[in-house]
Amino acid sequence: MKLANPLNYPLAILGGSIVLVVGVRFFQVSSWIILPAAGAIATTGAIVLKSQESQQINLDNPALEAELETVKQQAKLLGKKAETLRAESEKMLTSSRQLELLTAVQYACDRALELPVKIDELSKRFHGSDSLLSVEELQQQLREARAKLTNSTGVARQQIQQLTAILENNIKLAKEGQDARQAQIISLSTVVNNSAGVLQQLQNKLRTSNLDNSQEIQELLILSEELKSMQENAELLIS
Repeated sequence: MKLANPLNYPLAILGGSIVLVVGVRFFQVSSWIILPAAGAIATTGAIVLKSQESQQINLDNPALEAELETVKQQAKLLGKKAETLRAESEKMLTSSRQLELLTAVQYACDRALELPVKIDELSKRFHGSDSLLSVEELQQQLREARAKLTNSTGVARQQIQQLTAILENNIKLAKEGQDARQAQIISLSTVVNNSAGVLQQLQNKLRTSNLDNSQEIQELLILSEELKSMQENAELLIS
């Protein structure tokens, strides 16, 4: 728990003052006793207020704050679903020939579980009106996406191509002096929602497939790879 200066929090000072006045006037408590108590209450109040303040999103843009909060809730829901799928996969994939699939599913689920924390970090970087995304930040994200593109195939390649188009548009917005944060959050929301859809497909197929059939295991591996790729794209947007 981080300390906070009560002087920066008028409500905390008010609470301490009330304790001081009530203690001295009405209960006739010695000032040697009541002063430290009032100070402790003011400090504790400041710590609580600071903690609540740090949890609030303040982007000086109510619409943007609402969108970011929505994405955070979407990511938390995705994390819960990923946690369920991870537990199911441990129970269902027990043979040595299923080990590769188990590893792939659990890795994709672990990445999904990390998203809420990373989105919290993103909201901190977006804090305040002076936190517009810079062209340099977006160009770095675009370089990373293009680097991934050279080694990608199939669905993963299509996803990264969509991501590069999004980043190119965000760079254009930033160069025009517009707030590219909203486009960034909308893009992130799309990736999170798509991830939820693929995760549901993976869960459904895991429950209904013949897990001793190599072809069906391969199809599950492809879905796991698709989910992992989406998580990586989300992380790139957050980075």
